[in-house]
Amino acid sequence: MRVVLPAAVEAVRTVCWTAALLAGHLAPGRRDPRRAAALLRRYLYRMGPLYLKAGQILGTQSGLWGPGAAAEFRSFFAGLPPMAPAALRRTLARSLGAPADRVFASFDWTPVAAGTVAQVHRATLPSGEAVAVKVVKEGVPERLHASARVLGLLLHLAHLLVPACRRFDLRGQFAELRPALLGQFDLRAEARHQDRIRENFAGNPRVGVPRLYPEHCTDRVLVMEFVDGVPGHEADRLPADRRPDLAARVQEAFYCMAYFHGRFHVDPHPGNVVFGAGGEVVFLDFGLVGVLSEDDRWHLSAFYYACVRGRWELAADRFTGAFVVGGDRLSADCRTELADVLRHHFEDRSRRWSTMAFFRDAAMLLHRRGARLSTRITLLALALLTGEGFVYDVDPGFDLWTHNRRFTDRFSPYQSDAARETFRREIEARAPRAAALRAAAADTLVAPTHLDRFVLPSTFPLVVRSAAGARLTDVDGNVYLDLSGGYGPHILGYGHPVVREAIHRAVADGAVNALGNPAEFALARLLAQAFPGQGRALLCNSGTEAVLVAIRLARAWTNRRRVAKCEGHYHGFSDHGQVSSWFRYSGDPHRPRAVANSAGADPRLVADTVVLQYGDPASFDRIAACAAELACVIVEPMPAALAEVDRGFLRRLRQECDRHGIVLIFDEVVTGFRVDYGGAQRLAGVRPDLTCAGKIIGGGLPCGAVVGRPHLVDLARTTHDPFLDVTARAFVGGTMSGNSVTAAAGAATLGHLRAHPEIYPALARRTDLLTGLLTGEAAAAGVPCRITGSRSIFSVTFDHASPRRIRDRLAGSHLQASVALAYYLRKHGVYLPELHTAMLSAAHTEDDLAQVAGAFGKSVREMADAGFFAH
Repeated sequence: MRVVLPAAVEAVRTVCWTAALLAGHLAPGRRDPRRAAALLRRYLYRMGPLYLKAGQILGTQSGLWGPGAAAEFRSFFAGLPPMAPAALRRTLARSLGAPADRVFASFDWTPVAAGTVAQVHRATLPSGEAVAVKVVKEGVPERLHASARVLGLLLHLAHLLVPACRRFDLRGQFAELRPALLGQFDLRAEARHQDRIRENFAGNPRVGVPRLYPEHCTDRVLVMEFVDGVPGHEADRLPADRRPDLAARVQEAFYCMAYFHGRFHVDPHPGNVVFGAGGEVVFLDFGLVGVLSEDDRWHLSAFYYACVRGRWELAADRFTGAFVVGGDRLSADCRTELADVLRHHFEDRSRRWSTMAFFRDAAMLLHRRGARLSTRITLLALALLTGEGFVYDVDPGFDLWTHNRRFTDRFSPYQSDAARETFRREIEARAPRAAALRAAAADTLVAPTHLDRFVLPSTFPLVVRSAAGARLTDVDGNVYLDLSGGYGPHILGYGHPVVREAIHRAVADGAVNALGNPAEFALARLLAQAFPGQGRALLCNSGTEAVLVAIRLARAWTNRRRVAKCEGHYHGFSDHGQVSSWFRYSGDPHRPRAVANSAGADPRLVADTVVLQYGDPASFDRIAACAAELACVIVEPMPAALAEVDRGFLRRLRQECDRHGIVLIFDEVVTGFRVDYGGAQRLAGVRPDLTCAGKIIGGGLPCGAVVGRPHLVDLARTTHDPFLDVTARAFVGGTMSGNSVTAAAGAATLGHLRAHPEIYPALARRTDLLTGLLTGEAAAAGVPCRITGSRSIFSVTFDHASPRRIRDRLAGSHLQASVALAYYLRKHGVYLPELHTAMLSAAHTEDDLAQVAGAFGKSVREMADAGFFAH
């Protein structure tokens, strides 16, 4: 009866008040928008909290109603009636376990705001801290459940009786919204959302989320820090000259939530926003929060990217493929029509963009073609609709599309047309020969590493004539301090005497390959000694080859086929190595899904790859679940993108692999002799079964190696029985593997590093010095920037946040600014690789680092003046 009776009462109320609404709408004089809005406002108010949400959305839509009519709904933002004082006291005492005056030093019984579900009071804790106390109104949960039950029944009947409702699947869309709507009164869930979003914006001075006091939070009461400022529904109090910047901050914060964090405020109406005294935008009330999957964000980004580039047919394909039920069955002419709708809204109407108008036109077109929008974007569309209306309230002249374009551009590696033209003029004036060579090479050479880089293009690649120590000289005679080291091999600097002499001797002795030579034996011995307990070394020609060999050895030993790797870890360009590496991620962050990241990858190999999350204990459950099929786990023990070693994770990983008979492979191609002699595994105190090495071990020449336990590496040795070899041994080939020139260069490099252990602490000190200098320059310029680094590896990221996962670090990075930084630095004599981890060498002096810091400071100031960073 407790469920049925309220629902029955709600049904009667719905019929009566809806009839009254229709009668009032048909009465003379009700066609005036202001009067119609007043009639609808009274109807929604009488219908209760579920319907008041619709009123809050309408209150932001001045473009739909006109400013006067929209104002009718402003009281829904924070001016609704509070619950009775006695009910408030009961709710507080029941939820807190004691009367309010025993929990708080003071409590203001008059609410500062009252919304549809809850009301907020100001209070003081015994510690003297001012807090806001949010309390769910008594009776609201029951009323919401009853309203949802009745509305669900009505939509079910409409689904059966009205064909249009079936086509739009209103029943299904409400079913998707229902859990979120009914979850608004569970304040423990709201607290989790609030903590997560607060963490996502940590360090961002422009966006705030109140801090919670969890010891006082319950399912019906939240206690959080009190925020002073101008409420969003009083935006007209803001100085006119500040409104454009504040509107831009609201828009940018919401887009960051949706497209980068994947967790967004569904209800960003004026009652849920406060403008702080320092200009920060503070978001409140996280009862309604939407979540976008990694795939959703990928598809949204791909769609908007096509739109901002004016690729309308492509945008239509991406839109229908991701967001339209039955989109794959739409005819070509329907897609052309949709492209015209996109062009109209994104181009012709861009000066006054309207999410409502766009979704209306798209939905009508799809309806005519027997298709509909997917319910997956229902909450996002609702949030965009509310948020854009609020932005126009803050600044009626706000150019939403222009700001959207700027936002999208910042997180694309491609420069805007204006910036690209500026760089072209400057760089080609400084390096005309390089530009001419690059243009001529386009007819004959494809160089995916530096000239034609995949996904992250180098628009103005450097063309080098010579390199020495820590400096590069390009073909036009420009000299640059180098922060790349050839992506890692040149730890001693370019052309180090000991390496140069070893190469000269090897060339003079004939440059032997495919035959045994002393340098090959020396390099193998140094490698085996550098990784204790592994004992055998097998030489090849690159890090990618080393990974391929190691995986084959693991499969041969275990007779299992599947491979596990960590998301964001790059193991070369093989099909396995690229899975979920740098460009695209998929699935829940705790249970990543394998994604190919390259056309032409074998889908069977991708499907056989289990993707783990570095540092996440959930990874061990995934290993256990498929242990019987897993040949190996391959991992970067110190991911270059993080420059950190998670010792606890690696130790547990070692234990789990031992427990299940899985081969553990460390990819130390980058870190092997860079972070320490013997690699990151020495820092972690964890030994793998196989180590993949490369880069430094070739002394600047192509080289790779697998170093490991004898019973594994010996699988590449013959049994002296050809028939047994074919069935029980792992074939490994390579005409140039262990050639005398490369082996001599590698042995000379490793020998020098072993003889001079002081190189490593010196590199660590200089890395710390440089990261400190760069951090200081960014702070002095007022630019949001994180400089992270350790043991000669460092990176520059233009972002406020410090996320732990690689997918999150890359998601919100200001890619356009990162690329631009590389080109600005060139003007000041420094070469930084675009969108790649930077590295120091033993050839860098402290004077060099001071030069780098000075160039960086000048560059970020020039970038700020050029408008690369938000105000």
